[in-house]
Amino acid sequence: MGGVTMSTHAGTGTAHRRRPELAAFLRSRRARVTPADVGMPPGLRRRTPGLRREEVAQLSGVGVTWYTWLEQGRPINASPQVLDAVARTLRLDAPEREHLYHLAEVPYAPEPEPEAPARSVGPEIRGIVDALAPRPAVVYNSRYDVLASNAPFRDLFFRPQDRSVPRLNALWRLFMTSEEDCPLVFREAELPHMVATLRAGYGLHAGEPLWEDFLRDLSAASPLFARLWRSGDVAEPGGRVKVFRHARLGEIRMTSTSLSINGMPECRIVVYTPEEERSREEQ
Repeated sequence: MGGVTMSTHAGTGTAHRRRPELAAFLRSRRARVTPADVGMPPGLRRRTPGLRREEVAQLSGVGVTWYTWLEQGRPINASPQVLDAVARTLRLDAPEREHLYHLAEVPYAPEPEPEAPARSVGPEIRGIVDALAPRPAVVYNSRYDVLASNAPFRDLFFRPQDRSVPRLNALWRLFMTSEEDCPLVFREAELPHMVATLRAGYGLHAGEPLWEDFLRDLSAASPLFARLWRSGDVAEPGGRVKVFRHARLGEIRMTSTSLSINGMPECRIVVYTPEEERSREEQ
């Protein structure tokens, strides 16, 4: 992506006018996107109000030289895939994206509606999750929405006062409760990892309204989440040892195991096994 080729339309009067318009349009859109908007630290000695050219190139997956020439209005060709990547980075809405295509002289095709994230699972998956009891088990999508859970998980993770939490989402539960009420004992270590895992999922959905609204709302509600999100760390889901604070049983050390679900590529079943049970099974 980002190879440089010269446009065959460079000599036409239309292209002569459109290229300066393209350059001005890209500069104006870049100026309105802040590093915080895309989860980057602000940095020092920033002379421009928005992103730098090299930051747009990096986030879009294109070469810095290629993007610089595009923004300078030089007669270079751009593929629809490259323009889409730039549009996502600059957070262009549908009319702005169409305008970008016209100025770049690329045939415009409306962007397909993003696939809605899974919000529920079928009875077969629910049956599997329930059958895993007494081990706590939950089904998450890539945004940590709780799609299904069994009674041991709900008893471990949620409490009556969680009715005030606006979403059935693990991150909202963890960030919107006090440290004393948090079910995770070592949340200073666990929360950064969960946010880094969230960012890995976000990479497939950057710019989608549902994701952007979720990030904006949680960042506004939790300064801690906002700070962790700005770090830019990325991690993939995987097994971890976690210590939970149970209302009746006290602290419980458990190992989490993530299982993929056929037909639901961005969802996973997470099962928690007490460490003492795992130790007995390995003997």
